[in-house]
Amino acid sequence: MPFSEPSQFGDLLYAFLGILFEGAPYIVLGTIISGFIDAYLPSNAIDRFLPKNRIAAIFMSGLLGAVFPVCECAIVPVIRRLVQKGLPVSCAITYMLSAPIVNPIVAISTYSAFAGNDALFMTMSRIGIAYLVTVFFGIVIDRFSTRSILKDKLLSKISKSPSQAPKTDDGKTNISEEKPDKLLIALRSSSRDFLDVGMYFIIGVMITALYRTQIDQGIVDRFGESDLVGIPSMMILAFVLSLCSTSDAFIAAQMLSFSSAAKLSFLIFGPMMDVKLVFMYGAVFKPKFVILMALSLFVAIAVICSVWGNLPVPGT
Repeated sequence: MPFSEPSQFGDLLYAFLGILFEGAPYIVLGTIISGFIDAYLPSNAIDRFLPKNRIAAIFMSGLLGAVFPVCECAIVPVIRRLVQKGLPVSCAITYMLSAPIVNPIVAISTYSAFAGNDALFMTMSRIGIAYLVTVFFGIVIDRFSTRSILKDKLLSKISKSPSQAPKTDDGKTNISEEKPDKLLIALRSSSRDFLDVGMYFIIGVMITALYRTQIDQGIVDRFGESDLVGIPSMMILAFVLSLCSTSDAFIAAQMLSFSSAAKLSFLIFGPMMDVKLVFMYGAVFKPKFVILMALSLFVAIAVICSVWGNLPVPGT
């Protein structure tokens, strides 16, 4: 893109680096935690933690991200392993959709991104709406047959056997061999997650920096004037940018012409459904279910955010 003045490039670089350095620490923290959870958390641990009653288990699954925080980039392979070990599909999907948002790392990053600008309202609204949407979706999914949701290849691998850790000749877990391997797996998983997430984040930061410095704000403001246009526009943007939930709040906070409702829709829909997730979901779920899930989440989040975002903000 040509710049008419050197100062335009300087403004772009300054905006790019500012947003990048704000969000990068949360990506590092999130990928490290997800890597160690991937390596050290037994596949059947969450299943044992859940109540026997299915509805209660779904409600609990929506809160598991607070205990086992995993970003959306790592959650799909984790869910695939948990389902293979016998975790109910409705609970697995509830956890899959909620964990990238309903977790302490995202709460801190969201609050930091909106500091001085209704930070508490935006943070609690994001977590609360995400929890309600995912629990409701999980309850609905519980009425579907597993065969209509999961791919046939995964269905054939479903087992309720315990974790298949390496065993010694006497049948005990080989701890001495397992620990070094797990540490290496954790570090490798963290590195892969960081590189993958970092690439999408940098692309998102660049687009946002261009938006802030090079695009006529009068044109952009037209999309933010009405929630009828602003909310779906922000949700589509979240879908395309494919940002990590630990850093997307720093992008949304820069969209000054959009309402709180539109920003919330961006922050909630993106971690549940974006370009990269569609391909990842395709490895676990049948295509028809992925389409149904995307459309259902889009409509539900748009409607709820439209109502919620126009409520009076406490303290104002």
